[in-house]
Amino acid sequence: MAGPATDWNPGAYARFRGLRLRPALDLLAQVGDLPAGDVIDLGCGNGAVAGALRTRFPYRCLIGVDNSPAMLAEAQGYDATTLAEIAAWQPEAPPALIFSNAALHWLGHHTALLPQLVGCLAAGGTLAVQMPRQFDAPSHLLLRQLAQRLFPDRFDFSAYVPPVASPAAYWQRLAPLGDVTLWESEYLQHLGPVAEGHPVRAFTESTAMRPFLAQMDADEQTRFRAAYDAALEQAYPRLADGGALMPFRRLFLLLRRSD
Repeated sequence: MAGPATDWNPGAYARFRGLRLRPALDLLAQVGDLPAGDVIDLGCGNGAVAGALRTRFPYRCLIGVDNSPAMLAEAQGYDATTLAEIAAWQPEAPPALIFSNAALHWLGHHTALLPQLVGCLAAGGTLAVQMPRQFDAPSHLLLRQLAQRLFPDRFDFSAYVPPVASPAAYWQRLAPLGDVTLWESEYLQHLGPVAEGHPVRAFTESTAMRPFLAQMDADEQTRFRAAYDAALEQAYPRLADGGALMPFRRLFLLLRRSD
């Protein structure tokens, strides 16, 4: 899950652990029976889903895969962990389940990547994926707009294409490979008050903001945060408790390999 310039901050990411875990549990609840084989937590981060996967599949070998040394250093509950880039990762043996929660949107080329992952599965195995589909919402759109306005020499989103496609696009690509189930959910997240800045910024700063901040020096980051906070106050008005409501859309994909 590491970004383009610096490693992840496990503490900042874990601050909203409950909100980030719920979609993973909703995805896991839809995983059916599996053939023999390991369970892979692909893009496992700091192991947020390890406990749920272990509870569901107590007698299987559970392997966490991530490209962030800092995250893997905190990941607990796995039989083994592997430091690897997802696009280049290959299992030692065909797994029964490849489970990926909020990781694959950091990678491009899904039309090739997802079939590649399906091809790694054991016959009858399952690929289970959850990805944010929030990229045109104010929380993410404002990042692009402000970055391009404030730093036009570094940011140009005139040809921007969201990293996660429509459910129909995934179905058309993956249906020939097995039994596909796709759905979307929008979670209405209540973000509590924070000591500094807007609550939505506190949520995005450890994830969606990272690639932007990585291209700025300290003074520029301060300027960017201030502009983002001001825009968020309009897009996500404060509640009486000082927090804010943030709708967050996510895409879910299950594919059971047919051969």
